[in-house]
Amino acid sequence: MIFARNELFWGREAQEKLSKSHVAVFGLGGVGGYSVEMLARAGVGELTIVDFDTVSETNINRQIIALNSTVGENKTTLFESRLKDINPCIKLNIIQDFYTENVKNEFLSASNYVIDAIDTMRSKVALLEYCVKNGIPVISSMGAGNRIDPTKLYISDISEIRNKKAPFVSNVLYQLKKRGIETGITVVTSDERAAVQEKISEVEHIVTQSGEEIEFTKIIPSSTPFVASTAGIFMAYYVVERLIG
Repeated sequence: MIFARNELFWGREAQEKLSKSHVAVFGLGGVGGYSVEMLARAGVGELTIVDFDTVSETNINRQIIALNSTVGENKTTLFESRLKDINPCIKLNIIQDFYTENVKNEFLSASNYVIDAIDTMRSKVALLEYCVKNGIPVISSMGAGNRIDPTKLYISDISEIRNKKAPFVSNVLYQLKKRGIETGITVVTSDERAAVQEKISEVEHIVTQSGEEIEFTKIIPSSTPFVASTAGIFMAYYVVERLIG
């Protein structure tokens, strides 16, 4: 049995709860990729995975599906094959799209939990606002880029983040506060001071499946193999613990 070792720890009843659970994961990069992998290996029965991107060479240092042989392929397609190879009975909802407030929120409403591993401000804030205002449990990654030490990661409510001056974190918190949200979102974040050798930015132009055109300037963070993966595992662990009670 695939999940026999899981059951030795948390029991058959908990495993059955997981098999009937539905988690939505937004963003399949360094953080979200490890989250979705751990959820599948834990035995979560239904996953909605959302990402618009393809694998690039710069992903290979830290993303679980990024290999020289997968460069150029859709991340959702790669994960669809990988997750079914882990658990042939898993139910998958695949959304190959850039998340905006207009993208198939019915999957959100049907989810027992949402994992936010989005790295663009506009989409991240939109997703978190939707979850809070619709009472959907969510955990968000804030602070995996520009860091090397996974032991500095911790889980808290957004109101208890200790390092609020990190630029990405402070901007997200500011945008959420403007929307009346200052608590009620669990985050995985870091006490480590952010570091990058060179500041690089690029303009991204994206057309969603519905034809919506989005253009924004993206700051490219440094990223090591250690922190994003660990943050993703932290998030999956937290969700599984809540699902099995």
